Amino acid sequence: MKILIIVCLSLPFYYLSLDLPKYIISDALQGRAFPAGQQTARLFHVTLHLPAALGGTRTLFEGVWLDRISYLFVLSGIFLLLVLINGAFKYVVNMRKGALGERLLQRLRFDLFSALLSFKPEAFQRIKPSEAATVIKDEVEPIGGFVGDAFVQPVFLGGQALTALLFILVQNLWLGLIALGMILVQGTIIPRLRREQIRLGRQRQVVSRAFAGKIGEVVESIGEIANHGTSAVEKSQVSQRLEHLFGIRYRLYERKFAVKMLNNLLAQITPFLFYAVGGFFALTGRLDLGQLIAVIAAYRDLPPPVKDLIDWDQQRLDVEAKFQQVVEHFGLKRDDFMRPPAADHGEVAALPVQGAIVARGLTVVTPTGDCVLDRLTLTLPMQRHIALSGEAGEGAGILAQLLGGGLTARDGTLTLAGVPLASLSRAARGRLITYVGPEPVILDGSLRDNILYSLRRVAAGEGGGPGWAIDPSRAAAVDDAELSGKLLAVLRIVGLAEPVFRLGLARKLDVEAPGEIIRRIFELRTRIRDALAARGAGAAIEPYAPERYIRNATIGENILFGVPNDPAFVGADLAGHEPIRRLLAELGLMAPLIEIGHRMAATMVEIFRDLPPGHVLFERFSFIESEDFPGYRELLGRFEADNALEGDATRLLGLAFLYVEPRHRLGLLDGDMEKRLLAARVAFHEWADSASDTSIAFYDPREYCATAPLRDNLLFGSGAQDAADAVIRETLEELGLDADVYQWGLEQPAGYAGRLLFPAMKAQLGLARGLIKQPELLILNHAFGAFSRTEGQQILGRIRAAMAGRTLVVAGSDLGGDSSYDLHVAFEGARLAAVQDAAGTVAPPDVPAPPETTPAGTGVSPEREEEIRALRSVSIFADLDTAQLKLLAFTSERVVFAAGDVLFRQGDESDVAYVLVSGAVDILIEADGGPPVRASAVAHHAIVGEMGLVTGDPRSATVVATTSVEALQLRKEVFLALLAEFPPMALSVMRLMARRLQDNLAAIREREREGG
Repeated sequence: MKILIIVCLSLPFYYLSLDLPKYIISDALQGRAFPAGQQTARLFHVTLHLPAALGGTRTLFEGVWLDRISYLFVLSGIFLLLVLINGAFKYVVNMRKGALGERLLQRLRFDLFSALLSFKPEAFQRIKPSEAATVIKDEVEPIGGFVGDAFVQPVFLGGQALTALLFILVQNLWLGLIALGMILVQGTIIPRLRREQIRLGRQRQVVSRAFAGKIGEVVESIGEIANHGTSAVEKSQVSQRLEHLFGIRYRLYERKFAVKMLNNLLAQITPFLFYAVGGFFALTGRLDLGQLIAVIAAYRDLPPPVKDLIDWDQQRLDVEAKFQQVVEHFGLKRDDFMRPPAADHGEVAALPVQGAIVARGLTVVTPTGDCVLDRLTLTLPMQRHIALSGEAGEGAGILAQLLGGGLTARDGTLTLAGVPLASLSRAARGRLITYVGPEPVILDGSLRDNILYSLRRVAAGEGGGPGWAIDPSRAAAVDDAELSGKLLAVLRIVGLAEPVFRLGLARKLDVEAPGEIIRRIFELRTRIRDALAARGAGAAIEPYAPERYIRNATIGENILFGVPNDPAFVGADLAGHEPIRRLLAELGLMAPLIEIGHRMAATMVEIFRDLPPGHVLFERFSFIESEDFPGYRELLGRFEADNALEGDATRLLGLAFLYVEPRHRLGLLDGDMEKRLLAARVAFHEWADSASDTSIAFYDPREYCATAPLRDNLLFGSGAQDAADAVIRETLEELGLDADVYQWGLEQPAGYAGRLLFPAMKAQLGLARGLIKQPELLILNHAFGAFSRTEGQQILGRIRAAMAGRTLVVAGSDLGGDSSYDLHVAFEGARLAAVQDAAGTVAPPDVPAPPETTPAGTGVSPEREEEIRALRSVSIFADLDTAQLKLLAFTSERVVFAAGDVLFRQGDESDVAYVLVSGAVDILIEADGGPPVRASAVAHHAIVGEMGLVTGDPRSATVVATTSVEALQLRKEVFLALLAEFPPMALSVMRLMARRLQDNLAAIREREREGG
């Protein structure tokens, strides 16, 4: 209302600004105010003409006498003042109009977002995320912007147009009628012509939204596009959509500029008529020249408001159409929204201790008409653990989704302890019930943000913040310290504690980072080294010492003895660093290192010659990229022909910098060479000190290195990190310092939709997010698909222990025989098949999870020759040539077992096989829970565990070392890749499997005869 009053107040000033030029021209310039050659004239003379009864004429102000020039400047100054006043009015009106529009746009966007949150789950099936975001962000902006103009613009622009028209009519009736006629023509013809423009604009909006949806779909499915090689198809579809959009936009521009041309033509015809008709009146004395000029000036201000009013009307129609499209796109129907909670149940603070989950006639039908839950009537006890056996898309999975609020039933009722599930508010449901499905949603934040998302509350009055805060009470914690303890407990339950701890150890921390770890780094290094020595694993980590060559580090890392800040010092790129090259040349190391690189290249070319480009083994084990192999073959040829190019030596030097003797075992380094490399280290450090070079943070036994990960700082050495991580964790736990490492690990970003995480970690985050809020009812719907069976069972066991005394519902396709559940509900498709208590279930087979493995190396040293002989002695490898055996040895890891060590246990997952280089092992079999029975003994040059790699079954026996054993560990993925690559090897495995099958059948017949 205020803005309309301001608009009305501005109109008199606008009229005066139109009227004043007439007086400037007639009175000041033409001299009408100075008759008979008067030198002065009175300005601002104010006389009030009243009836005689009221006193007659009264002079309120005598005015000011001015000469002609002063008179002109005073009137011009008043005109300027009116211009400024009108400008100020426009500024105020536009600011208030803009604020009104932006506020309403904000409310409209918020209402649409609130509508999204209120949708039933099924409503989201017809809305693409990218299209919904486009609508809320972009398409409603014209609607909100127009709201500010909806009431103000007609009054403001209409008032200005009527004021200008009134002024023209007052000056001359005929000129006023001409102006009025042109306005009527514009107001009639232009809107009709713009109807097609509006239709095209609406079509463009629909096509643009679909285009945005297509782009979003491509981004979300980029992995499948690469997987199936359909990028050309997607480009073609996008090209067609762009071409269609171009056609619409071109027709829209064509119509738009045609209307604009006609509008400009009408606007120019009117001045022509004014000049012709007005000039005629001026020449005949029927119109004063000042009036004519004032009319022309007034008309100059008349078309813009009229044009803006026509645009406003078009915008009104356009916004009306866009709003209708928004409504249609979101499908804002009454049935799409969740019903508000029933008032008679009120706010539920906790689920009753006594009661049951009762389903009556539940039926769920998909949009395509498929019945996925058929008239289910079922009663489930609360405060119990219940198994729902069946598929995710039918029966068990659908009931789990209904309990979790992910679906709504077409028919039937579902109550929790007598409270209808639909009557629970979203806040109560979110506080009391947790649903974890097969595809957890991962937020674009840190691991901590994802886990604690369920504890967020609105942070009222905290301006400038994210708008939320973590509420420890939602996790039954009194403060942040207790919440941290509960968070760590949840990490252990879902199996995330160790990965998070490792992420924390991998963090690079500033020396000013909070906590005691950095300040006590020297003490911690000593404690960890002593703990490793006490476990007999002191040799597993080779400490960094300025005077020692680090055998488990590369040649380049030994020379640097620090962590580079500049990419020029990383890996093979170090070979191009001129000061390094100069120092190596001065120390006579260039030729030996180039020779090492030459021998490495020759070895790689030989053992990988039979693998096609792009093979997985290239990426995992080769120094050289598969696409670089032809170049290195040519390089070796040039060296043999003694016509090497200038850059060949640099490439070989870069290879040499990557060499690690214990890992690659090519026998290329001896003690003398190590001493010479230590001399190069000293020379390089001296050069760096003299040049004040800060590109490398050198290792110092007593200082923390901010450019190195925390793990490297604590170990201050290289070697078996897996073995050391456990010692680091125990040492920090003893000192009460491990909490900081977990917190640093939880700061690891998850990426958009969890793209920086493996599937198992995504599943663990979803489980942790649900457990941290201590729900009364936890529903796990096929939530363990990312884990191996054993790992999933272990996590589920810990979850069940944590949920003791609370309601747990687990839906899965492999729960049919687990007798530990209080109730087992089996589904066949959409229908209930059976309900059994704990006494009627059968335990499923136990399949453990795969342990982590570490890549191994390769070589042609005497040690490697021994490995090749051992491999050649194994029957399934007998048909492989020497290069293929070298490849197999290269991709394996040499491991050592003491007498009594277990290589693997019966029931473990089959993830590796062992080729015995030396020593002997016993094969033990456990049956019916009895003691293990020795089935056979295996000596050196034999293989154990290979059948499990092929069949994928758990280990059928336990293998124990009877003497000290050295073995080659062959990993499953490498073994299967070699089977696929080398048919002779696959044929040998098939023969071995057939032979063992025949032996087993013979043994069975023998037992049957003995029993008979």
